Amino acid sequence: MLTESPVAGWGPRFELDDWRARFGVIAGITGRGEANDPFDFALGESPPALVLDRWARLQSECGASGAVVSRQLHGIGVEWHSGRSNGLRILDGKDGHATSTPGLLIAVTVADCIPVFLHDPTTRSIALLHAGWRGTAAGVLRAGIRLLEAQAGISVEDLVMHCGPGICGSCYEVGPEVRRAILPEGEGGFSSCVDLRAELARQGRAAGVRGLTRSTMCTKHHHDSFFSHRGSAGTDGRMVAYMMLLP
Repeated sequence: MLTESPVAGWGPRFELDDWRARFGVIAGITGRGEANDPFDFALGESPPALVLDRWARLQSECGASGAVVSRQLHGIGVEWHSGRSNGLRILDGKDGHATSTPGLLIAVTVADCIPVFLHDPTTRSIALLHAGWRGTAAGVLRAGIRLLEAQAGISVEDLVMHCGPGICGSCYEVGPEVRRAILPEGEGGFSSCVDLRAELARQGRAAGVRGLTRSTMCTKHHHDSFFSHRGSAGTDGRMVAYMMLLP
């Protein structure tokens, strides 16, 4: 287990101090903010000027030259980004991003789904994936690892992987069709709940990843700190999970 620490200064943010110190990688997630001033990063939900200002400020706080995010599909599309960019680039149809360019902030939006952070210290490459139940079942983690192998030449055993704040197993109650899609046949017993982080960790180990950690924070349990789709019956905003190689 590895717990994100609050970041002092602008906005509610939580980051992995250990990754910054050991690897020179910023890996974090924003929080929900105040009830009368939600810290929402959902494009198309809050006033656009306000959301874009938050994106610009996040880049500035991280020291980023540019940022990339996508309108997500709960699929397995992962995009490789090379070279520097300026400002915020918004794609369509991707559920993950990867790069070896320092100073480029890669991001996914979440509100119960699991942000999966991948880093190879040998090649200094990173990937950040958005993993809900559909993406987990379809293999978004496998897609992210394969992209890092193809573009950066990583060895899977060198990867470190962290499953960030998301809904925990005891809070994520699903129907039998979802359980069958996510879990290997025969696993999970008769429970109606699924632990996405545990399943992603199992997939990571099966792929050969050795350095695996999971956040202790649940977006529904800690609804005062995070947006939660389940906790709000679908009315909440979105956090942004973000990742960047420091120069």
